[in-house]
Amino acid sequence: MNKKAAIVPVAAPPDERVLILDFGSQYTQLIARRVRECGVYSEIVSHELSASDLAARRPAAIIFSGGPASVTAAGSPTCDPKILRLGIPVLGICYGMQLMAKLLGGEVWSAPRREYGGATIQIRKKGELFRGLGDHLAVWMSHGDEVTRAPRGFEVTARTRTSPVAAMADAKHRIYGLQFHPEVVHTPKGKEILSNFLFRVAGCRGGWTTKSFIETTISQLRERIGPERVLCGTSGGVDSTVLAALLYRAIGDQLSCVFINNGLLRKDEARDVRRAFREDLGIKLNYVDATSRFLRALRGVNSPERKRRIIGATFIRVFERQAKRLGNPPFLAQGTLYPDVIESSSPRGGPSVTIKTHHNVGGLPSNLRFKLIEPLRYLFKDEVREVGEALGVPPQMVWRHPFPGPGLAVRVLGEVNRRKLDILREADAIFIEELHRFDLYDKIWQAFAVLLPVKAVGVMGDERTYANVIALRAVTSRDGMTADWARLPEPALRAIANRVINEVKGVNRVVYDVSSKPPSTIEWE
Repeated sequence: MNKKAAIVPVAAPPDERVLILDFGSQYTQLIARRVRECGVYSEIVSHELSASDLAARRPAAIIFSGGPASVTAAGSPTCDPKILRLGIPVLGICYGMQLMAKLLGGEVWSAPRREYGGATIQIRKKGELFRGLGDHLAVWMSHGDEVTRAPRGFEVTARTRTSPVAAMADAKHRIYGLQFHPEVVHTPKGKEILSNFLFRVAGCRGGWTTKSFIETTISQLRERIGPERVLCGTSGGVDSTVLAALLYRAIGDQLSCVFINNGLLRKDEARDVRRAFREDLGIKLNYVDATSRFLRALRGVNSPERKRRIIGATFIRVFERQAKRLGNPPFLAQGTLYPDVIESSSPRGGPSVTIKTHHNVGGLPSNLRFKLIEPLRYLFKDEVREVGEALGVPPQMVWRHPFPGPGLAVRVLGEVNRRKLDILREADAIFIEELHRFDLYDKIWQAFAVLLPVKAVGVMGDERTYANVIALRAVTSRDGMTADWARLPEPALRAIANRVINEVKGVNRVVYDVSSKPPSTIEWE
């Protein structure tokens, strides 16, 4: 896991920002991450934004993302052509370059030979975009169409053996296009190319740091909250813990933290969270055991989307009850992150589809009685961790694996009940214990067990068994937007499986999930 990344202010729009028009690429979020790594705030927006709406946001630069569609197909995503005449620097990537070429009068055709994977581009003219780089660059291609003729005013600045226009530039109007993907790691000099665009072409200042984020956000929180009190729900996970530490730094005892035990927590979670807040953070924690209420609400529910919405709504109702007991604070703080927002809904109607509703984004009731505060809403997980470190949150809490808001409810596939939760809790605890024992925990982004809604035949003590199946999931990732399955060593997997089967009553089979994201998600529900 990368422990160093640029942090950007998000409590209110920063003075300097780059807007990324989303045309549906699986790499759109990666573009946002790479721009932020250069110290410049970035935000993903819909391709349907009008030129006037986009200009009103005063971006320092605009990036057109890639996308799976063909610009030659009817109904393919497009954008307001006036965007290209705003005088704002624009970089088009893959589909974004092809769309740019089409809108400006160039020609785009289905390529006689598609390019997928590694390629080498020959730089014909470096200009600002390729300044300081070599004459030949390794890049990552993924396209079926190609620009066959650049629009008037553009120069072809790079090509490959099969692509006559691998890059193009209208330096006068600061409009650039790349057929390849600079945002992926398979383009080794991609970050330098993006940096050249941001600083040499667009004139960005950059320089956003953890310190500036914390200082700016604290100032904005104090201004918005004033003398009022804030109710903050915390689960003990990374996001809500960092949120609580940030709010406590900003408003001190005006903060009322509430830890709701929804019965969907990991083994010993309630005990450990209460101890950490008391001993490590010095923050008073109001503890509520609402296990029975949550399990009643989830009885008979199989749909993961319904689970998430029920849990979100139940959380709010419990909070409302606690709010009344605590004097009705008008504000509710949530640890919503940018991946939660992206996965819960397409940014303003973009072509990206809803993957799943996060309980603290799409699961909230429409008649919410609180004013929401979400200062982490546009941060990725690794950025939140760096904020946590700067705030003095203990490392064991900052670098804890992510845990979903709905908890074990979305790791018990199908209907949730106490017996299933107890089985899963024990299996999950063994998994995590063994990862620590094999010194693997800190090398993995996220690891957990899943209770499958199937049973399998087994043999234990010469007797036939028909018992539950546990799936193990462990992934490596940087920000949770993409992930690959972790190649755990065979001795570790053997030890984990043996312990789960021998120690967890009701389990006779363990399987290991070897799917990546995409096409799968990290969580099963």
